[in-house]
Amino acid sequence: MDYQKELITTHRNKIFSPFLRAIKEYSLIENNDKIAVCISGGKDSFLMALCFKEILKYTEIPFEVVYLVMDPGYSKEHLDEITTNAKKLDIPITIFKSNIYKISSEQEKNKCYICAKMRRGALYSKAQELGCNKIALGHHYDDAIETFLMSILYSGEVAGMRPIVKSDNYDNMSLIRPMYFVRERDIIEYQKSCDLSFLKCACFMTKDKALCESSKRQIVKKLIKDLDTDNEYVAKNIFRSQANVNLNKLISYKLKDKTYELIKEESVDDD
Repeated sequence: MDYQKELITTHRNKIFSPFLRAIKEYSLIENNDKIAVCISGGKDSFLMALCFKEILKYTEIPFEVVYLVMDPGYSKEHLDEITTNAKKLDIPITIFKSNIYKISSEQEKNKCYICAKMRRGALYSKAQELGCNKIALGHHYDDAIETFLMSILYSGEVAGMRPIVKSDNYDNMSLIRPMYFVRERDIIEYQKSCDLSFLKCACFMTKDKALCESSKRQIVKKLIKDLDTDNEYVAKNIFRSQANVNLNKLISYKLKDKTYELIKEESVDDD
């Protein structure tokens, strides 16, 4: 099967066009960028890599990519699955090893947080070493709304997932999320129509399927799905609310290291 052709024909409107929209709307790619397209082995990152392969064919913006795979301590089976899919999709991956799984597994608390933070840092560091100024992650539309709700429900904070973030710790480095407007259901549909199988969960913490399915993200994912069944605009409204913050109806907000107390300002109740 011609996976590239399938992407730009049958699935163009649902995947490739939203990919292009995010790049244009948020200026995710600029002249002379060198982008590390980070592939975890899952469906989202591999499809993002395919989109980058396609845009490189005709873009008027000069930029380069490196298809980067970090091995944080995968089993041989999982690593073989990644390399097999890369060959099948004709993606020239660069693999580098780390011992992140081992280090995070030895921590007594916050194993997931430590693992995620270390993985992000390792990607930034390797990308910078390769001369890149950006890393691209495969987070999609549904990741954005799930993260937004998780911040409220589990952290007591209104915080979202931006399509572009400048790194505080790595000079002249940014993180971009070009799959920002792509729905997960459409990625799954592409995967099924092409009869592809990708890595689902290689984390040492979630070898038990039951544990993986009971994670906070899975709980929130199901909550949104259930709400969306009753009202088809729920997911859209959650996504839209990230860019539609009404400060007139909030008590305070944070910007960088400063907190602004809105409740102390003069306000008009228009309820």
